[in-house]
Amino acid sequence: MLYQFYELSHAAVTPWRHAAVAGRDMLRNPANPFAATFGARATAAAFEMFANATKRYAKPDFGLDTTVIDGEETPIRERVVMRKPFCDLLWFKRDSVRAAAQNAPKVLIVAPMSGHFATLLRGTVAAMLPDHEVFITDWVDARNVPLAEGQFGFDEYVEYLVEMMQFLHASGGERVAVMGVCQPGVPLFCATSMMAENQDPALPSSIILMGSPVDTRVSPTEPNRLATTRPLSWFRDNVISTVPWPHPGFLRRVYPGFMQLSGFVAMNIDRHMNAATKQFRNLVRGDGESAAAHRKFYDEYLSVMDLSAEFYLETIERVFQQHLLPEGQMKVRNRLIQPSVIRDMGLMTIEGGKDDITGEGQTHSALALANNIPERMKLRYTHPDVGHYGVFNGGRWRRDIQPKIAEFIAGNRLMEIESVA
Repeated sequence: MLYQFYELSHAAVTPWRHAAVAGRDMLRNPANPFAATFGARATAAAFEMFANATKRYAKPDFGLDTTVIDGEETPIRERVVMRKPFCDLLWFKRDSVRAAAQNAPKVLIVAPMSGHFATLLRGTVAAMLPDHEVFITDWVDARNVPLAEGQFGFDEYVEYLVEMMQFLHASGGERVAVMGVCQPGVPLFCATSMMAENQDPALPSSIILMGSPVDTRVSPTEPNRLATTRPLSWFRDNVISTVPWPHPGFLRRVYPGFMQLSGFVAMNIDRHMNAATKQFRNLVRGDGESAAAHRKFYDEYLSVMDLSAEFYLETIERVFQQHLLPEGQMKVRNRLIQPSVIRDMGLMTIEGGKDDITGEGQTHSALALANNIPERMKLRYTHPDVGHYGVFNGGRWRRDIQPKIAEFIAGNRLMEIESVA
């Protein structure tokens, strides 16, 4: 009933939100002789804060229209090259003669299915575009997937990744490089282990795990402790709900986005309260640039998606409670995952020294599990000055981390070409 109550509350407050928007616009109208007074500005600011707090945030656009290749501005065309019930494989096609002549490596970015949409990695994609053909997993909001499409759990996630890597290999004959950002690290590691055991020619040339919870027994963080201090039944009974009518996923069991968002906010409640206070002051004094920056961030942050109950609960159980991968007991479709079979693939692990989500050493643990990859094809990197988000976005990502990834991808691609020759 929790989801139904949320929808009812949203519907009930909608007339008030529309009234607040109308009031804000009236108070700010240049024809209003009182628009410049403190009282009008403060009231209009309060109306806007209420409207923003109560509206439903739709999935944002990537908005990546151009990139620069060798000093030349190049158009970007978004194309869906593979459609699955729970995910679209999106290609940022660089549409120019110079891009076509570049022979850039293909890179698949596996976005986290952890509440936010793949657009959260907009900055990640933008930094990779000048020198790479970039693809990304654009996960679908589970409440929009009809129940007839079946369930989507951890095993299905792994199978999706294998299928996408095989598709990209078949479309060009080259082994793709794959970046797993946060949560996808474990299923990506499972997928590549299976492919290596199968001697699949589509095995990636390299994978880069970024802030991934490979072994959460190492330096556990507050989210890790939350997952281990309660039994799986607690999560099933308290955070799983049923999608209400009239959403396409009616009756599907999900971990609702609004519940995930409440958890995100609660982790840093003081920071969000301070940001709201600053935004109110910006609106009152007419600081449009600061107010626009606040809106841009929160339009993305407050846009969340539902997760399928199977995937959420299986991830909690397998990754955070039972630690199956580092324990050597992880199975996909009853098949034991053995990272030690991986040999001909680069493996780079990246951590942030100030990461309060994925603890120190959790991602680097993957290097020891894949003990038969030659050391020359491994790279361990920790940036001391970034937190979880900074591992894949922001100034330090663009300046310090992304160039190392590009160099690692190019180095392992060269090894692949040389080995074929």
